[in-house]
Amino acid sequence: MRSTAYGPEHDAFRKLVRDFLNREVVDHFPDWEQAGVVPREVFVKLGELGIPGLQVPERYGGGGATSFKYNAIVSEETARAGVSLGGLSVHMNVVLPYFLAYGDEEQKARWLPGLAGGELMSSIAMTEPGTGSDLAGMSTTARREGGDYVLNGAKTFITGGINADLVLVVARTGRGGDRRDGLSLLVVERGMPGFERGRNLDKLGLKAQDTAELSFTDVRVPAANLLGAEGAAFGYLTGNLPQERLSIAVAAQAAAEAALETTLEYVRERRAFGTPVSSFQNTKFELAACATEIEAGRALLDRALGEHDDGALSGADAAKVKIFCTELQARVVDRCLQLHGGYGYIREYRIARLYADARVTRIFGGTTEVLKTIVAKSLGL
Repeated sequence: MRSTAYGPEHDAFRKLVRDFLNREVVDHFPDWEQAGVVPREVFVKLGELGIPGLQVPERYGGGGATSFKYNAIVSEETARAGVSLGGLSVHMNVVLPYFLAYGDEEQKARWLPGLAGGELMSSIAMTEPGTGSDLAGMSTTARREGGDYVLNGAKTFITGGINADLVLVVARTGRGGDRRDGLSLLVVERGMPGFERGRNLDKLGLKAQDTAELSFTDVRVPAANLLGAEGAAFGYLTGNLPQERLSIAVAAQAAAEAALETTLEYVRERRAFGTPVSSFQNTKFELAACATEIEAGRALLDRALGEHDDGALSGADAAKVKIFCTELQARVVDRCLQLHGGYGYIREYRIARLYADARVTRIFGGTTEVLKTIVAKSLGL
């Protein structure tokens, strides 16, 4: 079945992204996986095409797109090509919305042109070593001293943390009656004294995506780098979660589709007992089941993309989509790897990389278990 989410204008953009990946990324990607990071110049080249700033207004050097579907196409095409672009998805789909929604005019003029052009890369630092999904329990603090905030604390699992020039740090600036009160967003810039990047974490998958530990020791952050109102960050964070979770669902669905495509190619070529693996009934049944589930995921995702563009995608519905598409990804990739036999366990085969990359999607952006509680609450439970 053909996706109902996209039209001719999206097809033209998809070709632009696909051509770029084939020209600038595919042949170099194994080296980036070895290095654990995507070279900075790649983001500048993407900026020349207008990709990092698709949704940034034109007056700040962006593309001015109002539809999230263009962002989704970038994720889909990277999955199709069997590559990743490091922290680009977090930069585009998670961080930029905060600058667009809560930045004042001076902040937008100062940062958005660089963010749109790929000269400035961004990340968001929420997760702490002892809190995980419990954002309200974070202990990173920022106290006001004159014209600055003095920031202290540590963050971990920060996607894009090595390459980031601007890190949007969630810190506790005060206390209120509710433990969710008193959190603020501070923009920490590369080179600020006391801001240190720790290890680029050695992960099971997503090898080219830099994921860092960050520490802040008496970092003086100018009050002009406070994004939005002091103490209002928890509400900001929950407000952007539908798009963040939708973006993860897009990547998961695309990865499942890529797993099916690569497995179909493999089973047609691979022979066992003198006959193609594709001729066995078990192979046919397994891949037919995968194809059917993928169609269901695509239908759900297409509907969610439309509702998001209309401003109607609720937090609970975004949670449903992420649960379904990431769990679908896990099932499909596992079944496809099984059909590769022993070769499926070798990283030079694409299915092995898809398998390793898939495991984290049920964790970041809200674990499946946390999201189920959100869905249950929407049911009045």
